[in-house]
Amino acid sequence: MSPTKVAPHLFVILGALGDLARRKLLPALYHLSARGDLSACRILGVDTDDKLDDNGFRAWAHKLLESTGEATSADISQWCAKYLHYFGTGRSPNYLKLAARIEALEREHRLPGNRVFYLALPSGAVPAVVAGLGKAGLSRGPGWTRLVLEKPFGWDLASAQKLNLEVHRYFDESQIYRTDHFLGKETVQNLLVFRFGNTFFEHLWSREHIESIEITVAESLRVEGRAAYYERAGALRDMVQNHLTQLMTLVAMEVPAAFKSEAIRNEKIKVLEQITPIHPQDVVLGQYTSGRIGGEKVAGYREEPGVSPNSRTATFVALKLEVANWRWKGVPFHLRTGKRLPRRCTQIVIRYHCAPVSIFHPFESSCNIQPNVLVIILQPDEGFELLFQVKAPGQPFRLTTQPLHFRYAEAFGKLLDAYETIILDVLHGDQTLFVCDREVEHAWRLYDELLDKDIPVYPYPAGTWGPAEIDKLGASWLNRSV
Repeated sequence: MSPTKVAPHLFVILGALGDLARRKLLPALYHLSARGDLSACRILGVDTDDKLDDNGFRAWAHKLLESTGEATSADISQWCAKYLHYFGTGRSPNYLKLAARIEALEREHRLPGNRVFYLALPSGAVPAVVAGLGKAGLSRGPGWTRLVLEKPFGWDLASAQKLNLEVHRYFDESQIYRTDHFLGKETVQNLLVFRFGNTFFEHLWSREHIESIEITVAESLRVEGRAAYYERAGALRDMVQNHLTQLMTLVAMEVPAAFKSEAIRNEKIKVLEQITPIHPQDVVLGQYTSGRIGGEKVAGYREEPGVSPNSRTATFVALKLEVANWRWKGVPFHLRTGKRLPRRCTQIVIRYHCAPVSIFHPFESSCNIQPNVLVIILQPDEGFELLFQVKAPGQPFRLTTQPLHFRYAEAFGKLLDAYETIILDVLHGDQTLFVCDREVEHAWRLYDELLDKDIPVYPYPAGTWGPAEIDKLGASWLNRSV
């Protein structure tokens, strides 16, 4: 969402040997550098291994980047030698020494003092690291300083408020970038353009024309080594309070005064304030049992390594929300997410009202008119589909539903990875698609009471779309097979 020229800076990754840095951050930084976006920067990896040096870190990074098969060994070696540095903190970090290393690198490479601190760390480590940076004077520098935080932003409302206070003790809100990688996806960013840049869609974006809205984030994978975290969090904390709720606010928000971060955030917060209280009867929780995915038998959640055999953790959530404002009153928003569902997909489904009157009375049996449906596909195969009615050729007179579709890859080629977009926006100081402190707290207020309720957790076989009890929500879920 920003221009491409990036100011010279030092990009500091705290947790540089961890999973997020390995899978997302270092590949994203490499790709951006290869495109010429980061020519005037250096990267400092920071982690607890104090026996590792620059060369050891470069060798480690070379191996993981080479495994992607996206570049030659020589290109990767050249990049690592030019960009990568390392600082090992040991088990008792000395942030004054880190500050000295940062200043030395800036002198060596003639950098102006612009700094990004990306905390690729477990959430429990964040307060101590933020305090360490602040006490060492690293929350302010010769240039700009930006702090990037990954979810979860708290465990409930009280912990989110406490975390905000702890971070604000050292960093201003204008310096803080709370990432939700879903918001870095091209389709999500284009949702704003789709709505506010195309008059005929925005004109039909209200209760007068829309029957219901469905947001699905489906995963076919299991917890993938995150059992300890997931046993505590569950799907409501892990996915609904952040990812799905953020998507919902972008769908429901009013036209912002300008395409600027503060204006967009204000409209999203208004939506959060207008959501009516969520009652337990409007929530369905589930936990996957053994089943089949892609023809292969898979274990149930309680059989996963690290999961209690008596676990009541929800791996599936479906719920109904209502926004009590002029635009949306009476339109149900159905949110759904789960693990071990039939396929990986993230989509927003806008289901329009059927025509109020049918003129096809002589052909009633073959002219069952279906509503128009707009499908915004976030992953995979990002794009849009509009399902509409046409007459099938020949006789008898018969209606059928056909898609009009657009795919980003077909029109523009390979898209930026979400983390590439996130990093570029941080470097440009564009907070539009990052979550502010008020959004975090408003979102937790929505779900805080539900966390303490004893809501039943229903079983569902892996490879299905959740427990049968979701029918009580009255949603017409669009479950595409491809």
